Amino acid sequence: MTKNRGFWPMRDIPTVLWLLLTVIAALAHRALPMPGWLMIHLLLLGAVTHAILVWSQYFSFALLRRAATDVDRRRQSIRLILSNGAAALVITGVLSGIWAVTVAGAAALIVAVTWHAATLVRRMRGSMPGRFGRTIRYYIASAALLAIGAALGAWLARGDAASNLVVAHALINVLGWIGLTVAGTVVTLWPTILRTRADEGAAAGASRALPVLAGAVVVAATGAALEQLVAVAAGLGAYLVGLGIIFFSLFRAARQKAPRSFAALSAAAAMLWWAGAVAAVAVGAIVAAVDGGGFEALDALFGQVVPYLAAGFAVQVLVGALSYLVPVVLGGGPTPVRVGTAGFDAAGILRVTVANAALAVCALPVSSLMRVAASIMYLVAMASFLVVMWRAMRAQRRAKAAPGLPDGGLPTIDRPDGGLPAIGRPGGGRRAAGQAAAGLTDGGRPDGGLPDGGLSRRHGPIVPEGAQPPGRRSGQAVAGLLSVVLVAAGLAAADPVGLGWGAAPVGAADAPVQTVQVEAANMRFTPDRIEVPAGTRLVIEVTNTDDEQVHDLVFANGIAGGRLAPGEKETIDVGVITADLDGWCSILGHRQMGMTLQIVATGSEAASGASPDAGASPDAGAHGMGHMGGGTATGSSTAPDLMAEPGPGFDPIDAELPALPASDSPITRELTLTVRDEKREVAPGVTQTLWTYNGTAPGPVLHGRVGDRFVITLENKGTMGHSIDFHAGSLAPDRPMRTIPPGESLTYTFTATRAGIWMYHCSTMPMSTHIANGMYGAVVIEPAGLAAVDRSYVLVQGEYYLGDHDGGTVDPDRIATRNPDLVTFNGYANQYDYAPLPARVGERVRIWVLDAGIERPSSFHVIGGQFDTVWAEGAYLLDHATDTGSQALALQPAQGGFVELSFPEKGTYPFVSHLMIDAERGAHGLFAVDE
Repeated sequence: MTKNRGFWPMRDIPTVLWLLLTVIAALAHRALPMPGWLMIHLLLLGAVTHAILVWSQYFSFALLRRAATDVDRRRQSIRLILSNGAAALVITGVLSGIWAVTVAGAAALIVAVTWHAATLVRRMRGSMPGRFGRTIRYYIASAALLAIGAALGAWLARGDAASNLVVAHALINVLGWIGLTVAGTVVTLWPTILRTRADEGAAAGASRALPVLAGAVVVAATGAALEQLVAVAAGLGAYLVGLGIIFFSLFRAARQKAPRSFAALSAAAAMLWWAGAVAAVAVGAIVAAVDGGGFEALDALFGQVVPYLAAGFAVQVLVGALSYLVPVVLGGGPTPVRVGTAGFDAAGILRVTVANAALAVCALPVSSLMRVAASIMYLVAMASFLVVMWRAMRAQRRAKAAPGLPDGGLPTIDRPDGGLPAIGRPGGGRRAAGQAAAGLTDGGRPDGGLPDGGLSRRHGPIVPEGAQPPGRRSGQAVAGLLSVVLVAAGLAAADPVGLGWGAAPVGAADAPVQTVQVEAANMRFTPDRIEVPAGTRLVIEVTNTDDEQVHDLVFANGIAGGRLAPGEKETIDVGVITADLDGWCSILGHRQMGMTLQIVATGSEAASGASPDAGASPDAGAHGMGHMGGGTATGSSTAPDLMAEPGPGFDPIDAELPALPASDSPITRELTLTVRDEKREVAPGVTQTLWTYNGTAPGPVLHGRVGDRFVITLENKGTMGHSIDFHAGSLAPDRPMRTIPPGESLTYTFTATRAGIWMYHCSTMPMSTHIANGMYGAVVIEPAGLAAVDRSYVLVQGEYYLGDHDGGTVDPDRIATRNPDLVTFNGYANQYDYAPLPARVGERVRIWVLDAGIERPSSFHVIGGQFDTVWAEGAYLLDHATDTGSQALALQPAQGGFVELSFPEKGTYPFVSHLMIDAERGAHGLFAVDE
């Protein structure tokens, strides 16, 4: 036999470490890959799984009246090492994308949990279970479900699984592994925490509820896997029935002794979030089945609910249980246990109130800013548990070491029968059977078997928060609630539009009314311009027809609609229109993407000036009028609408690079480059007067091999002096790179002595202005022995700092901000979205990329593709690799290279600069891959 009390590193440390990692991930989530997945799995797969493996073994010994031996402890340590190592492998494998590592972790987890279940089965068969002994079956059933869930999770990690399997995986693990374990534990732990008797029907109810709950999980998960919404709803409904059976006995126990401690309140809140989340998903499944929303609607809802299952249910039940159990297992006698219990209860009601109020705010349809603030408050309230635990354990250790304390401890600590002398034992009596289980009581004691020697009746100088006077407890609750309410109120006052609050409609009540239907989708309003006779009241019926995005509509006069989920609609009374009025979507970034609406007042009564500038609206602040990437300097005040269609004269630049004809020796290549001022469309609805080489920006691609001689004639037919600088040649710049005035020409001759994709550009000062207004291009010099490919393309990344959107020239003041309005491939924003580059499955495709600047680096990436060959600035980083790959080609301005890949299947593969703000500014295109 071995003692279960005192510090045991393999039992006590991992949960704390996993919780600490979860907090760190929450704080640093913006810098982490897959932050949502990571936080949930650090918590559930790491902290909660370890806690379940520890405490289900602990309760099994107590409820079956068995004592753990040294062999049991050694074997449990091995299982815990295996399970924690498995969790680390799974997380590492998923984040790194190495499926073999994930599979190894899942296999190790299945071994650990199967071994865990087998020990419980053997222990049950070798024991005479008492009244609550059958609750061990909950742990066995949950372990069986985790084995299934872990295997399914490993399959999902391949990255090609459908969302329905993800939902099935989550249902099995959260409602099965965690849910069944919690359901079986609270039957005995809840009355113990309350220090009262278990309900007479608790044991029988637990026996009835187990098949209902386990069967419900199987039905719901199977329904999700098969995309059968009715089965999902039926399974979750049955699960709620099973919870109802369990909760009935818990409610009766709470009527005898109301929850007051942090442990009790946290566990109670967890159970409410548990039931509420399951009910929400069940209702969502029914609604999706009735209104035809399909499984996609349920999947979206489930993704919204899972964080609340994790934060509301899993976290709170874990910290609540640990707050009660840790002082007991550390032991040391009545006084040290009282010290530890009081330490864990510090500011308990305040912490519970803040956490749950903040979580409730997050669940409401509030602004993103308010949701972030509430999330921070929740995180602080929950993360404080780690500090509280450290302080409480340190205080308890000091109390144990203090002289004069009895040497021994609680009457239940080291009893060979597990510390349950009366529960389920013949002659134990009805009173003993009502005592709480899990080795935490002494059924024959007149104080109710409390491990602290009757703390609720005689706590002496050490008073836990839960035993403080009602006024102090209610004061903490009020303080916690007020802190959340005040933060929410302050943010609502600062950002009323985010909550759909705005000014009341203005104008005469008897004015004529004009009603207009407006659709919000794809980052634009349709129509985006409404003409209204002056003096007319405008009523807009706005519908969000987007597939995924939430939108709203607000106006510069303070009128604002609420946030609309996809499919939702509302009517907005804009008021009587007397002057032009601007409207926009206030969701962060949507206005900058061009989601604006203009109300134009017509007729003799229209005011000569525009309505109050939208920049003075509550949403404006530093965002200005919406140039993507920042406010305008001296250019147009309207952001380019990159979701619009190109104009009728749209002619995409041909990105294909033809193969060079065979040649036994270097050849001379001659080309005339003529400088002209050309008005060209650079984005839908936006034209600029560009300074071009041969009428395009960028200029034509020059192509050759090492040793080839290039003879370039530069003719200036523009309106100012220009020049040219070829990086592909090495020579003194004085004569060939000189600026020539309009009407003159020069000849620039160079020999390509080194391979690369080289930039050429105008070198006339200010050079930034000339390059940014279109005077740049690429020279591709192929390296020796370059293998033939099926297709080859050239993409030159450039930037625009827009002047007036109707034929303006580059804005030098915008250049000074170093913040371009557009970032493009081959001179037109998103042009290969409208004219995708073709390819076929299995073909080898080479993509030459040049970053022409002037400011922005590039990280060229093909979504859905992997590069097996990467050549950057004259050197191979990968050359037809078979077991490694690259995801991006990183380039600074005036650098270039190429990548190669083959597309594995038919589909549309976007390519971007993975500096995502630049992808959103226009550095985006598509490959259309056919069979």
